[in-house]
Amino acid sequence: MDLQQARALRDLLDGSGWLERTAEFGRALRTTTKSPGGLLLFGPPEDEPWHLTAHLDDESRYAALPEIAPTLVRWNPPQGAPAHLAVGLDRLRDARRGESLLVVAASVPVPLLERVDDVRRKGANIFALDTGQPELAALAHDVLAVDTDALPAVSFDSAQHLLSIAATEPTPGRRRTLRARLGRLLDTIVGPGA
Repeated sequence: MDLQQARALRDLLDGSGWLERTAEFGRALRTTTKSPGGLLLFGPPEDEPWHLTAHLDDESRYAALPEIAPTLVRWNPPQGAPAHLAVGLDRLRDARRGESLLVVAASVPVPLLERVDDVRRKGANIFALDTGQPELAALAHDVLAVDTDALPAVSFDSAQHLLSIAATEPTPGRRRTLRARLGRLLDTIVGPGA
């Protein structure tokens, strides 16, 4: 899904309440994470949230919000993986207050719940993007549940795209900095990282 498709989906969902809920969730995620690298993304071993991680990383650069530049935590990173793909479960053990764990999971295996519980006990904020999993909701401070039966236009994948945009939107009444707007414009024209 590209930015134009995400905007078209946002137009389609206007008035459903889902966009407002996504904006609230994104704002909470942004304001509770205090330091660069302190937003940890984690999912089931067979479905690690690398896609959302990439989008949030791009959006954090565009908006000049380093505190939401995510760290992908992987179950078993391969040896020799690039640094951004080599963060293992040890990072969860080091989680602390002022950091946030965003669990992205359509299904929730027990080992994942155990890891999330450990991180919560260390004082980190727990967020969940899921499909209405009660066990995960019991551990999370905030949940954005994707219910494709109630809102067929929103798939689990499209919800991730909408969240990556919402996490960097300015708080109502506040404007983006000139630097962030210029950065976004340049990335649109020449591509990210050019």
